[in-house]
Amino acid sequence: MRPSDKLLRVATGSSRLLLGSTRVSRIVSVTALFFAVCAVGATAVAPLAPDAADLPVKKITKELPLPSLDEQVAALTNVDQQYVREEIVRRGDTLSGLLLRLGVDDADANTFIKTDNVARSLLQLRTDKSVRVKTNEDGELEWLQTTVVDGTDKPARNIEVKRDASGHFVATDAPAALERRVEMTSGNIVSSLFAATDEANIADNVASQIVSMFETNIDFRKLQRGDQFNVVYESFWQNGQLVKTGRVLAGEFTNAGKTYQSVWFDEAGGQGGYYTFDGKSLKKSFLKSPLEFTRISSGFSMRVHPISGQWKAHKGVDFAAVTGTPIRATADGIVDSVGPSNGYGNLVVVKHHSNYSTAYAHMSRFAAGIHKGSRVSQGEVIGYVGSTGWATGPHLHYEFRVNNEARDPMGISLPEAPPLAGNDMPRFKVVAAEMHHRFNLLRPERLAETMKLASR
Repeated sequence: MRPSDKLLRVATGSSRLLLGSTRVSRIVSVTALFFAVCAVGATAVAPLAPDAADLPVKKITKELPLPSLDEQVAALTNVDQQYVREEIVRRGDTLSGLLLRLGVDDADANTFIKTDNVARSLLQLRTDKSVRVKTNEDGELEWLQTTVVDGTDKPARNIEVKRDASGHFVATDAPAALERRVEMTSGNIVSSLFAATDEANIADNVASQIVSMFETNIDFRKLQRGDQFNVVYESFWQNGQLVKTGRVLAGEFTNAGKTYQSVWFDEAGGQGGYYTFDGKSLKKSFLKSPLEFTRISSGFSMRVHPISGQWKAHKGVDFAAVTGTPIRATADGIVDSVGPSNGYGNLVVVKHHSNYSTAYAHMSRFAAGIHKGSRVSQGEVIGYVGSTGWATGPHLHYEFRVNNEARDPMGISLPEAPPLAGNDMPRFKVVAAEMHHRFNLLRPERLAETMKLASR
């Protein structure tokens, strides 16, 4: 064997010992060797960072001129100062008092607001409404802005009083662009519904709708301590401030251990109403009471008449209330008679369907527009409590008649309104499911469960 062949055999054997005997092991070994060589090369090439202590340091000092304080004061003096303020209308506020708190000292503005047809609506501002003004340094009014709401069912308006280029005031009235929100709130009954809604910062308009929703099932004169309610309702905002509350969208009320639920639904025909979650109407043919939040002072029974002193049948129910309390029609119908009627005093009789009729006596006055033949809706105000006729004090005498025969309105069984039509049910189920989900979020036990799951 030639010396060159021996050298080649030795080299080949050595490479097999170093890289392996198989083709795969040799490929892996060569790859590893390549990366090792690259790493060593990178270490040798990368320079070391310089020591911060060896870097040169250069100190620069420069004097900056400051503006003269006198010049700044003079500049401010030459500029007309203007101020923007905002105040909330307080109970008992007058226009002059409100403008004084706003820093307005302007007799012309005061006179304009009192005499201009548009600006005069500012005199009817309700408590807790916001008013914004801009004045100059002498207190002269540049502009005044506020939002006016005449009722929950009427659009809100932005009223602005502004001084024009000629120095005269002009007033504008424009529709307000409001942001609609959906609020969810809970409350617990301790003494009364309105005390509970006040505690939960719920507007009186919402509390009244809660009563209207459930009054055919719940006697709100007999609420118990521990009763609870959940409510979902609309609110309308502008510039981050509450302008008004709207319709109650759903309600849940637990009274004496029994829970009632209601959801508002707009039917296909343009009508809307409150329904249970299975589509049954909460509206009954007749309300339980023609008055809100009152008490029965005399029931349907035999009694000694307070004036004649004779023992006789009392063919109605007396509701004690202060003079001027609104009286509502307990059902849809047509006014059959209105006017004075001997011992009944000022009396309204309303005819309803199926030979039913109702009578409302001792009124102090009748509501505007109530006359024989006029059509009234359930809950519509038809008059006001008084003590006309044979009455010893202000109250409402209410009679419920079937074929002109007096019956006890507290004991008679009345039919319910028809349920939803079948073609409305698919859309209703979507609305009801959303409100059911909201009620689950409002319930304390459900909320605790949700928080527990979120913490995991």
